[in-house]
Amino acid sequence: MNGKNLSSRMRKRKTGKEKKMVINVLEWLEEAAKRHPDHTAFADANREINYADLQRQAKIIGCRIVELAKKRGEIWKNQPIAVLIDRNVESLILFMGILYSGNFYVPLDDTMPPKRIALILDTLGPVLIINSKEQTKLQADDMLSYTELLEGEESCSEALLADIRAKSLDTDPLYAIFTSGSTGTPKGVVVNHRSMIDLVEQFAGTFDFPREAVFGNQAPFDFDVSAKDIYNSLYGAGTVQIVPKQYFVLPLQLIPYLNERRVNVIIWAVSALRIVSNFKVFENCMPKHLSLIMFSGEVMPVKDLRYWQTALPGAQFVNLYGPTEITCNCSYYVIDREFADTETLPIGKAFRNTEMFLLDQETGRRISEQGKTGEICVRGTCLAMGYYHNPEKTAEAFVQNPLQNAYPEMIYKTGDLGYYAETGEMMFVGRKDFQIKHMGHRIELGEIETVVNALPFIDVGCCIYDEAGEKIVLCYQAAEACDKRIVQGLSEMLPKFMWPNRYLFFEQMPLNKNGKIDRTLLKETYI
Repeated sequence: MNGKNLSSRMRKRKTGKEKKMVINVLEWLEEAAKRHPDHTAFADANREINYADLQRQAKIIGCRIVELAKKRGEIWKNQPIAVLIDRNVESLILFMGILYSGNFYVPLDDTMPPKRIALILDTLGPVLIINSKEQTKLQADDMLSYTELLEGEESCSEALLADIRAKSLDTDPLYAIFTSGSTGTPKGVVVNHRSMIDLVEQFAGTFDFPREAVFGNQAPFDFDVSAKDIYNSLYGAGTVQIVPKQYFVLPLQLIPYLNERRVNVIIWAVSALRIVSNFKVFENCMPKHLSLIMFSGEVMPVKDLRYWQTALPGAQFVNLYGPTEITCNCSYYVIDREFADTETLPIGKAFRNTEMFLLDQETGRRISEQGKTGEICVRGTCLAMGYYHNPEKTAEAFVQNPLQNAYPEMIYKTGDLGYYAETGEMMFVGRKDFQIKHMGHRIELGEIETVVNALPFIDVGCCIYDEAGEKIVLCYQAAEACDKRIVQGLSEMLPKFMWPNRYLFFEQMPLNKNGKIDRTLLKETYI
């Protein structure tokens, strides 16, 4: 074929509809603003904003940030900008504005202990701190508010923003979220645009999202679960309804709020779903619109899942798995069969364009056979960029793929243990640091927890290990103390060497800010 004919064919191809490669998540916002300008993008209990106004305000904020950098004689590109968040629309507008400026956002909760905030800010060294609310206890030089960034003339240089976008790459950072991990020391996980784009495209191709999706946001904005609400919604020009925090403390008003806001999709922490089942919320009010329920973060007890399934027999339920370091989730399991209370839900299979595999902890070899436990490892576009200003921790978790040495290829070692079931599905066992040696036996604390959480009179239970005293300690939440009933239940399911040696009753189990059981606090306080 000669060059002229080839050129002609290429011109013809360009005249048809082509799928443009997305390299920046703002392209979803811009497409939604173009096609659905009056549609509600984000809403909280007091305010909502449509796509046209969201784009306009975000652009103004982006320009103001660039102007501020110029006044300081600096150029900010791919720099961290901290946002003091609240459960409000303003936080999300600021996120978008920071992206327009060519930088990345870092959500911070100013109600955290001052020492933790200081550690994060010292590691981060943000070029700017923006407050999404009018008042904060945090003292910082040159801190700006959302209101201040929008003051004055609402003008913005489109040419400036176009130049920033023209120089952007899909590997530029999108956000950083600080997670404590098992050590309690904050680590800033940096995620780029490409990883989020990949996740959202896989979600869109895998799950049955409603045509007009309304996401009921439960997760705090400094918890990566919230990113799934934000970007899955932007992708489909949906709506994010930010559910007030108090409805997860006093949940009788939770379902009426979801119904009022016509929420049909929730991507929640397991603990949030458990609150509904523990309080038997559906006896007072039933969900009217929910059709897609996803959950992650902890192991979902089957008895709690059944409570939801009984109320919503036509809905799709999905168990999601994945740490923050692989951009929210790397695997999924659509609940398609019934499980006994003592069974554990599979974490299923990896998303397209992602690979999960097991490595033997002793030999470092890949595990293929069923039933053998190994460390869950992940490779693919989903991997985060690493930990901000923390090359040592990054090198420990993001390592060269040991299964090939021909070229550089990073994998993430999750620190989680798993095995393949007879069905071929991957099963989650627990954290490596939840595996103990007790009375000469190697024991998975998660196995004890599965049995405890299956007991009908237990709301939630977790095990911690007292190394010095060589005791398994069971912490549990129930209507009343019931140690003897627990022992009786365990005796029917577990060998005696796996029975806890101490029992701690809680009227309310302590949770961390992300809604997970605060195991670190339990261990520090009771051992």
